[in-house]
Formats: sequence, structure tokens, C-alpha cells
Amino acid sequence: MRLILVLALIACGFWALTLWRAARHEARAEASHPPRGQFVEVDGTRIHAEVLGEGPDLVMIHGSNGNTRDMTYALAPVLARHFRVILFDRPGLGFSDALPTDAAGIDQQAAILARAARAMGSDRPMVLGHSYGGAVALAWAVNHPDSLSALIPVSAASNPWTTPLDLLYRVTSNPIGAAVAVPLIAAYVPDWYVTKSLEDVFAPQSEPGDYANHFGPGLSLRRGSLRANAMHRALLLDQIRSLHLRYGEITIPTEIVHGTADDTVNFELHAVNLSNQIKGANLTALDGVGHMPHHVAVDAVVAAVLRAAHRAGLR
Repeated sequence: MRLILVLALIACGFWALTLWRAARHEARAEASHPPRGQFVEVDGTRIHAEVLGEGPDLVMIHGSNGNTRDMTYALAPVLARHFRVILFDRPGLGFSDALPTDAAGIDQQAAILARAARAMGSDRPMVLGHSYGGAVALAWAVNHPDSLSALIPVSAASNPWTTPLDLLYRVTSNPIGAAVAVPLIAAYVPDWYVTKSLEDVFAPQSEPGDYANHFGPGLSLRRGSLRANAMHRALLLDQIRSLHLRYGEITIPTEIVHGTADDTVNFELHAVNLSNQIKGANLTALDGVGHMPHHVAVDAVVAAVLRAAHRAGLR
């Protein structure tokens, strides 16, 4: 009995230390990379948004486990020369509030971001989404067709795949994993581990030398962000299975940008199929480019946005 008590005290002490370390890590990440925009409230949910430039409205939606800083590193400052760029932190990531667990998928994210854009005076913006954010942009176009003027999916997840959900997300998206594994990750996984993983995301190109410092890897290791991102990933495939059957309903100008060497979101499965599913869609295939064309092929992405604006009668 005494041994059990000692072990229980040790376990409690370790868990208290874990929670303290996680909180300290989160506070340090938010202090070094604070919110730089404004907050708009939609039905009690606060959405963080940054606004750059002037002109026709362009909403930009970041990818998995990211935040607005991914888009402001290279692409948004260039596009801000031509457009009023509105960058949103997706719900649960960056500094936006999370949605309820049972309503956190791409359909719900698209709905709340469309309403956030409207609250900021943007009724029919062009919408650009990268990777997971591209899936949100597609859901926006399908479910809210009158609330956007053009669509630019970049390296977007768009069609059903057969590979299983990563073990990390299988663990962190279930209640036990969310309660136990997530605090352990937040407390003990160092920022450099996220920085190292960026090499795989950028491959076969190299990550820009100061990208990690701009992006803020610690923001992705907060408990709330880890839980939200895991749930987003766990829900995505089932929602894509339903959504992809409706791409034929999209009638707005659509400019698809995708790298042929993308090992994260396969070019043939997603980009080529999507270009055939949306009537009049134009596909820009970037030969040899990986998953991050908005960093390594900025001019090509900007050209696609300008074409979309021209086709939408905005230029």
C-alpha cells in the first residue's frame, strides 16, 4: 500500500511538472510571436485576421497546423501590392478560437470564415487556400457560392485518398490521447523538432533560412493547437469524400496551382482530378516543385491570382 502511495505521488508530481512545462512553453511561444492583426467575432467565436494592402479583396487561408505567418512570409506582401489581403487564422490555430469538436471540419470552417470576411466588409472576396486551407476554400466555393468571386487552390487536398491517418493524429484526436499525449508533446517536444520537420514539407526545395523564426514553431506545439489540428485531420477524409462529388457546381473562375513533386498532397490525385472536376478551371503545374509553392514559386502563384482577378472582372 505504501509503495502504491509513493508511485501515485510520483505520478502526480510528474503530471504537475508536465502541465507547468506545457504552460511555460505556450507562454514563451505567444510572447515571441504575438497576434499581429485584429479580432472579429462570429457567434461568440473570435477569429484572428491580418489585413495588408488595398484593392479588390483576397482572403488567404493557411494549411495544416499553421497560422497567418505562413502566408505573410513571402506571398502576402507581394499580393498586397494589388489587393486588400485578408489573412485568417483557421479556427483553433494561431490565435483564433477553436470550434466544437463535432463541428470543426472544413464545412464549418468555411462557413465561419465566410462570415468573418463579411463582418470585415468583404462580401465576395477571391479565396486562396493552401493545402488543408485549399480544402476549406473548396468547401467555401461549394457551400457558399455567392460569397466569393474567384477560387485559387494551392497544393490543395481535394479528392479522397487511401493512405491511413498518421499514427500521431490517430492518438491525439481521440479523447485519451488529447488528454494525455497532447500535454506531453507540448511540454517536452522542443521547437527545433518542428523546425526539422519543415525540411520534409519543403522538399525537394530547401526551407528559407529564416522561415522558422518568422513562422513561430512554438505556436504549433500549444495544447489547443495540437488538439484542433488533430481533429481537423481526423475529420478531413470523410468530408472530402462528400465534398468532391459537388465540385461540378463550382462556376466561379478557378486557378489551381500545384507542384508536380508534391509528396504531401499528390499532384495527379488532387490537382489533375480537380482541374477536370471544375468546368473552366486552369491548372498551373509547377515542374519539380514540392508542397510549398507559395514560398518557392511566388511569382507563379501571384500570376495565378492575377489571372483569377482578371477572369472575375476585378482588374
